[in-house]
Amino acid sequence: MTGSEDFEGQLGALRTELIAHCYRMTGSVHEAEDLVQETYLRAWRSYGRFEGRSSLRTWLYRIATNVCLTAIERRSRRPLPAGLGPPSDDPDGPAGQQALEVPWLEPIPTIGTGAELADPASVAASREGLRLGLVAGLQYLSAKQRAVLILRDVLDWPATEAAQVLGTTTTAVNSMLRRARAQLARVRPAEDQLTEPADPAQRELLRRYATAFENADVTTLVSLLTQDATLEMPPQPAWFAGAAAGRFLAAHVLTSPGRFLLVPTEANGQPAFGTYQREPGGACRAHALQVLTLAGDRVARIVIFLDPTLFPVFSLPAARGAAGAAGPRAAG
Repeated sequence: MTGSEDFEGQLGALRTELIAHCYRMTGSVHEAEDLVQETYLRAWRSYGRFEGRSSLRTWLYRIATNVCLTAIERRSRRPLPAGLGPPSDDPDGPAGQQALEVPWLEPIPTIGTGAELADPASVAASREGLRLGLVAGLQYLSAKQRAVLILRDVLDWPATEAAQVLGTTTTAVNSMLRRARAQLARVRPAEDQLTEPADPAQRELLRRYATAFENADVTTLVSLLTQDATLEMPPQPAWFAGAAAGRFLAAHVLTSPGRFLLVPTEANGQPAFGTYQREPGGACRAHALQVLTLAGDRVARIVIFLDPTLFPVFSLPAARGAAGAAGPRAAG
């Protein structure tokens, strides 16, 4: 095998984990794809000067991290609505004007994060490292603090290797890591803990949630939420907490049975639903992607991304025909 063929093979093997890395850095699945392309372009151009002083993986991560740092300098952080201010105190009113100028945080599919699928510990670590609450919290850190925390705490790299990626010293890495950990602890939701997707109780909770949502059964849906559950719907800047979340859903979302069809998927290592809105005639169009955070046997956070362009990213069709959308499901 030639050096060029070996290089191409390693590029392909590292692509999924580099996309996950760029996503954690930027909070955008679309931007992550572009940044990995830029990383590969730079790597091709400079491969002849690669001296092998570090592993090819470390070298590529250094290029990808620098590409991300440059991208982050050109724009502000990507928040969720809860990162912009307190919850709305008017759940019965309109959600507010859409803040289209805000570069919102985006979800990412869980599959293809670079975990070794034969190793359950690696799978769990990969899912934990993509949690929506974690990625949202990273947005509060400086660009270099994000990089340090991702390399050290998410990817579990030694300080010496992280220093190579960032072109700095281990002392500087350790100092930045302490500050990053302290800042993240202040902004990351306490309920943002990993749950196992194969757990039967979780599957039943998600089934009941989907049924209640499709049937516009607000009473049942609210009973599945924690007392202080939050509801966010970017790009709408207003968000709701506690009883206000249920009242907003009743007034503006769950207005009639059969209005929505929910298709299970997974995002950021968390349960999610592709949400289709039913049109006259029965056909359903891509409407939003819901990402849920669970706390025990309840739902603690609902983030409804009102962005149909996310559906292809999750391999979800843009529309579902009337035959597959016959109306609300039985509560059973």
